[in-house]
Amino acid sequence: MNNSNCDFSPMKQTIKEEIGQVILALQANLDVMDQEDYCLLGNFEKIKEHFISIDMKAASFYLNCYLAPFTDKYLELSICIQNMSHRRHGGLIVIQREDVLEPLVKPGISIKADLTHSLLESIFFPGNPLHDGAVMVNANQIVSAANVLPLSDRFVGDKKLGTRHRAALGLSERSDALVLVVSEETGRISFGFNGELYPVNNGESH
Repeated sequence: MNNSNCDFSPMKQTIKEEIGQVILALQANLDVMDQEDYCLLGNFEKIKEHFISIDMKAASFYLNCYLAPFTDKYLELSICIQNMSHRRHGGLIVIQREDVLEPLVKPGISIKADLTHSLLESIFFPGNPLHDGAVMVNANQIVSAANVLPLSDRFVGDKKLGTRHRAALGLSERSDALVLVVSEETGRISFGFNGELYPVNNGESH
């Protein structure tokens, strides 16, 4: 992943430092491998957990990198998905980048309002008639809600992947859009980009 517009230096420095810690831990394991009575399995488990944490922080970092050139409201989006995650309110938010999305999306209800986290959260509040579809965001505006996205074919039949995640993959496979997903079952946050799903650190484990 690469984005020349990305400058979130403190987060980047934290990730670099934690990668360094993992490297040191791996080196320490190499140093004790010759000890016959020393079992590395517990250490590997800790390193794996640390690496997963780094992976999620890196996804958060690059999510902001990708959002920043296309909307000034990336902090509003971040607050929204964090709040929805904590409440386990499912959501699907499309951030349009350069590709035209109209041919790929079944249109929903026009909103055309300034993007705020409170408005986004209200759209996805359980029971709201608009909460099941995707919200389309262009620059700093919520364009529409209750849109229907194309579903990915790669995970047909996989019960572990819900419709929202298949939709995020489906649109990201066909365009350069970035699609945020909050799972209502687990509260986990991820984003679809270039046909892949990336988990995002939401500050707590589920």
